[in-house]
Amino acid sequence: MLMKIPGLVLALTLLWAPLAAAAQQVSPVERSIAEAAGSRSDSALALLKRVVDINSGTMNFDGVRAVGRIFREQLDALDFHTEWVDGSSFNRAGHLVARHPGSRGPSLLLIGHLDTVFEPSSPFQKFERFADSATGPGVIDMKGGDVVIVHALKALQAAGQLDGMDVTVIMMGDEERAGSPLSKARAALREAADRADVALAFENGDSDPHTAVVARRGSSGWRLDVTGTPSHSSQIFQPEVGAGAIYETARILHEFYARLAGEPLLTFNPGVILGGTDVTYDDFEEKGTAFGKSNVVAGHAVVTGDLRTISQDQLESARGRMAFITRQSLPGTSAELTFDEGYPPMAPTAGNRRLLGLFDQVSRDLGYGPVTAVDPREAGAADVSFTAGRVDMALDGLGPGGGNDHTVKEWLDVPTLAEQTSRAAMLMYRLATSGEPGGS
Repeated sequence: MLMKIPGLVLALTLLWAPLAAAAQQVSPVERSIAEAAGSRSDSALALLKRVVDINSGTMNFDGVRAVGRIFREQLDALDFHTEWVDGSSFNRAGHLVARHPGSRGPSLLLIGHLDTVFEPSSPFQKFERFADSATGPGVIDMKGGDVVIVHALKALQAAGQLDGMDVTVIMMGDEERAGSPLSKARAALREAADRADVALAFENGDSDPHTAVVARRGSSGWRLDVTGTPSHSSQIFQPEVGAGAIYETARILHEFYARLAGEPLLTFNPGVILGGTDVTYDDFEEKGTAFGKSNVVAGHAVVTGDLRTISQDQLESARGRMAFITRQSLPGTSAELTFDEGYPPMAPTAGNRRLLGLFDQVSRDLGYGPVTAVDPREAGAADVSFTAGRVDMALDGLGPGGGNDHTVKEWLDVPTLAEQTSRAAMLMYRLATSGEPGGS
């Protein structure tokens, strides 16, 4: 019977059942916020379909801008001051930034992104609704999260609580494939974080609304370039020839594994390796060529990989140890190890845990049950990490539930769209008032 209930009635039924059970913990103002969030479920789904049906693969600049215009219209209607940050300086479409100045409570930064991993060549292009689920490119990663942002703000406005709140919304245009240089591509986000006290990010986390993200490992790249002395293979290991580039590469990678593997939350993955007499590698295309013969000592080798760490200290320590290992060259070889800037780590700070506690209480008071922290190994790098050290508290994973993101089977658990909207709106309200559960 439940599957046959029209969308709006279904959403209200699912919203009111837990809310009625938690009535003693929810103030009248908070009840009105939750009512406003639930009553707009059909509108939220319509907005989601509208943006999902526009291809916004990262490199489809026109599509990213088109999705940005739709969300800009939504935020303009909420009396935000909006601007489009042009991305030509970092070879991307750009970002949407919207500000709602106020003096009530802490300054909030809400983070989303407009792009998806599905470029125009993908067969996965359209939104499709089923009974209590939907599929489409970006339904959870993360156009669904963007819709939660907009409709949480609409719920606050409908309840008369948005006025006076200091809120900045930033929707990035290149989260799935960051522009270069990264310093320019994330300048707007860092500036927004510097003005904020609290960052709330609406990625789908591990796609379970009963979890949220207090810590994300940073992700940066590394490249190893190794040089040996080319010679006939019969002369390998002789003083004038040495070990060759491939043996030296093998030594370095083995030492990385032997000395660093097993450290909690530290991973380092060599994803590409090329070696031989001549080697070419294109960093942008992430592909290359290698030529050599079995009877020739290899003169060159290239390895590229990623490095993931939970804190800046762990990142610097790992890089230092990797560099030390690289310098201990075998005879007749030399090696250079370089690192790119990458995504910084977001450590599990006391402030982040405090924010999770507030969100958990909101969820319990709404009758949705507890919210616990995601294991950092289950949460990849994301834009919220650029707020680390710049805000007092940060929390991610506030988007709707579903699964299979980054695949053509990506799907949304439709009822969680209203649930997450209610949770987010009430959290923002409590932060804007007392910052404690039950604020009024």
